[in-house]
Amino acid sequence: MKNRKMMKKVVYTSIISLTLVMVLVTVFKLNQTDASFEGVKLAMTKLADSASSDISGKAMGAGIGIGLAALGGTIGMGMAVAKSVDAIARQPEAEGKVRTTLMLGLVFIETVVIYALVVAILLVFVL
Repeated sequence: MKNRKMMKKVVYTSIISLTLVMVLVTVFKLNQTDASFEGVKLAMTKLADSASSDISGKAMGAGIGIGLAALGGTIGMGMAVAKSVDAIARQPEAEGKVRTTLMLGLVFIETVVIYALVVAILLVFVL
């Protein structure tokens, strides 16, 4: 139960941090000369005006998609490694089978993240 609460905190903190970083990067990229309150208002106005363009929507969609895929892959890999270490600690004689199964699972998880990266690249450059 404690691990589940801690995992929720990690996920919520990651999502909030990712959102904050995206907003700050966008604000300071659009208006690099003035970081005052007026600059932030101007940058948000520019962002709202450019939100209808295809490029900004594609870029934001690709960024959010690959970010969520990476977050999910990282959480999945961490849980898989934790469970495999636990299994090896309980049954050291099954280390080879557990390691083989772990590597196969990690490859499948990483494949999903790479697919998300390919889709994000296609979204930005092709579609």
